[in-house]
Amino acid sequence: MDFKSYRSYYLFSESVRTKQRSILDDESKIFLEAIVNTCRDRMSTIEKGVIVFRAQVGHVWRPIYQTNPETKEEMYVDDVPYPFSFDRMKPLVEGAQEGRANPKGIPYLYVASDKETAMAEVRPWLDSIMTVGELEIKRKLKILDFSLHHGKINFSIYFKQKPSKKEVNDAVWLEIDNAFSKPTKITETTSDYAPTQIISEFVKSEGYDGIAYKSSFGDGHNLVLFDTESADVVNCTVHQAAEIKYKFQELEEN
Repeated sequence: MDFKSYRSYYLFSESVRTKQRSILDDESKIFLEAIVNTCRDRMSTIEKGVIVFRAQVGHVWRPIYQTNPETKEEMYVDDVPYPFSFDRMKPLVEGAQEGRANPKGIPYLYVASDKETAMAEVRPWLDSIMTVGELEIKRKLKILDFSLHHGKINFSIYFKQKPSKKEVNDAVWLEIDNAFSKPTKITETTSDYAPTQIISEFVKSEGYDGIAYKSSFGDGHNLVLFDTESADVVNCTVHQAAEIKYKFQELEEN
């Protein structure tokens, strides 16, 4: 089963955001089935032992002492930044906040393919200190890749009277990929997350262990692991944001 139209993702998104979410309508179910039927070239695996990264803004303070040479007593000198504990770097089992892939209350493990992407994803401010955890994958994981068409735009599909099935499928996947990588905004509401959350939960029900999508803030990829115990924290370090670059463009007036 292929996607019915190049507008399939748009129609699905509008439906689950504004009309019907808990019990999907028939068209939404058909859309989800088409995802599974057209994703063969997007299946990948992460092998056991691979290291991934997770960052959080913040740290703890660790006191430094030195021995007084005369009295042999331990003297307090200063406090230095120290990373969060290993447990602190995993999501809460209870009280999980919603994210791009997970609904509120159901924790997923969000990690990145490299350290720099993990830190960029938490959007640190200048001089802020972050804890970066290294996590080791515990078993072979089956991943669905939502990054293949990231950042692409396909205007030509709108001007074709009879696009081929492949052209329709590619156009829909382009919109799905960009939806997962779209930067979140403070003004976004729960309904804005609904399309990607429902897709993620459906992918999970189909036996996948997680999803991957391109980061909008770093050069690497984000990974969402459905089982928070599929990776263990093996090391934590502290890092400081030394430089933050912004790029601006002027918008044309209509």
